[in-house]
Amino acid sequence: MSINLLSKALVVTTTQLTMILIAVASIFLVFIIIAIIKMYKLKSENKKLMQTNAFRDYEESGDELASGHLYGDN
Repeated sequence: MSINLLSKALVVTTTQLTMILIAVASIFLVFIIIAIIKMYKLKSENKKLMQTNAFRDYEESGDELASGHLYGDN
């Protein structure tokens, strides 16, 4: 008798399953939208930084990244 009650408690109807799937899909959709917004913000910030004088000065100086202190070129 208890097995029969347990099996009835674990039965999920199609409507319940559909509602669960819609809720999970909605949560993932929100995460994807947030990620897309952050990507565009970072892209615009990167574009602004590329146009600043500091980046141009670095580019024109001819310094290479390999000459940094991490590589021990003292």
